[in-house]
Amino acid sequence: MTQLSLDFADPLVPVATPRPTRRRREAARARGAVAPDTSTGDVAEPVALPMPDPITDLLTTMNQAHASSATDPNEDAPDITARREDRLWQLDGWTARVIKNEDDDGWAVAMYQDGEPEPALVGPWTMGRDKKNPKPLDQAAFNTLVKTASEVLQRHEQQRQAALHKRQTVFALDRQWEVRLDIVPDEYEPHALLSALDDAGEEVACIRVRPDFRLGSASATAWIEDDFRRPRGQEE
Repeated sequence: MTQLSLDFADPLVPVATPRPTRRRREAARARGAVAPDTSTGDVAEPVALPMPDPITDLLTTMNQAHASSATDPNEDAPDITARREDRLWQLDGWTARVIKNEDDDGWAVAMYQDGEPEPALVGPWTMGRDKKNPKPLDQAAFNTLVKTASEVLQRHEQQRQAALHKRQTVFALDRQWEVRLDIVPDEYEPHALLSALDDAGEEVACIRVRPDFRLGSASATAWIEDDFRRPRGQEE
C-alpha cells in the first residue's frame, strides 16, 4: 500500500499583514476612525467627529444676521422727535402748528423752523367738516407748508443780502466805475466798506464809512470826483 506524504505549512510561522497605505489612513480618518499603525504595533483609539446639527447652524446664522443689522450704520434710525397730531406736526426740522386766528373766528397755521423763535410763515387754515374745528394736518399739507416756508426764507435771505451788499455803476473822470457798499452788521461796531473798481475790475480805493451811508449815482460820482476822500458826515 502506497503511503502519501502531505506537507503542511508550519502553523507557528506568522503571516505578514500588509501595511495600510496613506490614502487608506486618510479615508479612515474621514470616516471617524484612525487606522491601526502595524509598523509599531500601537493601535490608535478611534476619534469620533462631531456631526453637523442643522438646527444649531440655523440659529447661529439668524443670530449673526440680527447682530449685523443692529449695528449697520447705514440703516435709517427712527426719528424720535417726530410728532403727528391733528393740530401739531414736527418733522424734518419743521413744526406746523394750527392756531386760532386772532382776527376772526377762523384758524391759521404757523410754520416754525427748528431753533427759530419766530414763525417763517403764517397763513389761513381750512375749516373742518363740522365748520367749527380746523381740518387735521396730514402729510400732503405738511409737505406743501414746508415748501412754501422754505421759499419765503430763501426770498428773505436774498433781500437781506441785497440790503447788505449794494452796487452802483457810474461814469466819472472819463471812465466807468463800479462802486460797492458792503455793510458789516457787527453787534458792537457796525460799519460799511465803500470801494471803487475801475473799468478793468481793479480796486482803486476802499474806505470805512457808517453803515447808514446811502449809495446812489450822485453820492458815488461825488466820492470819485473828490479823489476818494471820506464823504462829509461819515466820520466814525
